[in-house]
Amino acid sequence: MTFPWGNDDTATLLSILEKYNIKTTFFMTGGWVESYPEDVKAISDAGHDLGNHSENHKQMSQLSLEECREEIQKVHDKVKELTGKDMTLFRPPYGDYNDTLIEAANSLGYHVIQWDVDSLDWKDYGADAIVSKVIGHPHLGNGSIILMHNGATYTKDALEQVITGLTEKGYEIVPVSELIYTENYDMDHEGRQFVNGS
Repeated sequence: MTFPWGNDDTATLLSILEKYNIKTTFFMTGGWVESYPEDVKAISDAGHDLGNHSENHKQMSQLSLEECREEIQKVHDKVKELTGKDMTLFRPPYGDYNDTLIEAANSLGYHVIQWDVDSLDWKDYGADAIVSKVIGHPHLGNGSIILMHNGATYTKDALEQVITGLTEKGYEIVPVSELIYTENYDMDHEGRQFVNGS
């Protein structure tokens, strides 16, 4: 799962995740880190992954190699200063990437990730719509990465049902860092990883 925008619901989301003993991944922009440093620390202290979502939420494919590196490094430095932790996961804004971004991210020790199940929580259709979108998504399967947002209106109301619905289907929810291969893997046309030779 990936999250944030605003911070009104951060404590509620963390409480729900704690109730079910679930760790997930929160991707954050530089502006979010600056606006809500205590939330960044709370997410980190609760044992969740901290992920990089760029400094300014730009279309990364439109930037030079050095600009991409800057967008990633600035947030990295802010989070490191606040938490003492190095982030290694980068989720490009809008899912927009190219070879230049991948090269920039890799040169900074980052793994670029995408999602394959968009909850569409950002469209504010309501909690039931979020739950049915995730649980009934045609791409939902082992290795799926589900996109949700901290600041979307109904995410806090849907999260518990999403968790129980996924659990009932036999899925285990883990942070992205525990889900992906970081070496000796290939990737299919949908971005799904598999071990070399399998």
